[in-house]
Amino acid sequence: MTRWLTEDEQRSWRAWLSASTLLYDRLNRELQAQHGLTMADYEILVRLSESPDRRMRMSDLAEVTLSSRSRLSHQIDRMVKAGLVERQQCEADRRGAFAVLTETGWTTLVAAAPDHVEGVRTHLVDQLSAREFAALGASCRKIADPLEEE
Repeated sequence: MTRWLTEDEQRSWRAWLSASTLLYDRLNRELQAQHGLTMADYEILVRLSESPDRRMRMSDLAEVTLSSRSRLSHQIDRMVKAGLVERQQCEADRRGAFAVLTETGWTTLVAAAPDHVEGVRTHLVDQLSAREFAALGASCRKIADPLEEE
């Protein structure tokens, strides 16, 4: 038997959908306008910047960015053309490849980060009290953790 959402649950569900979609869209448009980056570009640059030697295996990068390998490969191709990353062959596994942050990619990330963080603060963090923001984070972890385990 289907457990239909109550009116209150439906309102909350739709509010979450709207907020998450609108927030992502706004942050994406701001990054593109200010730095010529998409949110996907930015996330890849951040992940690479936080990795040892500023590089990650493509398969690991696909996993942490929640991208298919095919989608990530196309994204990396665009970023290689822009000079933000480069591909390196994996010596231990000839089929494997690394995505490596270039100096241009690093410089671009350093320039974009303050504007992106200001957008996150303006459009999300400052809209909530510290308690509400902490509750949002805890709620999101409660949702994401079991999904990530799958």
